Amino acid sequence: MKLLFDENLSPKMVMVLADVFPDSAHVDRIGLGGGSDDDVWRYAKENGFMIVSKDSDFYEKSILYGHPPKVILIKRGNCTNRQIQLILRNKVELITEFYQNDDVSFVRIT
Repeated sequence: MKLLFDENLSPKMVMVLADVFPDSAHVDRIGLGGGSDDDVWRYAKENGFMIVSKDSDFYEKSILYGHPPKVILIKRGNCTNRQIQLILRNKVELITEFYQNDDVSFVRIT
């Protein structure tokens, strides 16, 4: 399970979550920081990533186009990087089930 973190999330997520989500990446680190959502979507689709974002744009794309890529939408107001890290760690089982379910394009995590 490879996660692609959107630019509204810290690039540090890749390193601090590497033990549970190895081979993940951040849009800034792959040259897509400041790029279009379409470019991020295409990259994720072509490279087997699930997109993680706090922005509903990717959620809306998943409704419109389906998957791949799958989208994890974090619906949490202002929160720290540590809180996001803990949310994702606490939802590893849910994210794994979501990844394996071919009928679902997105999951909303609060």
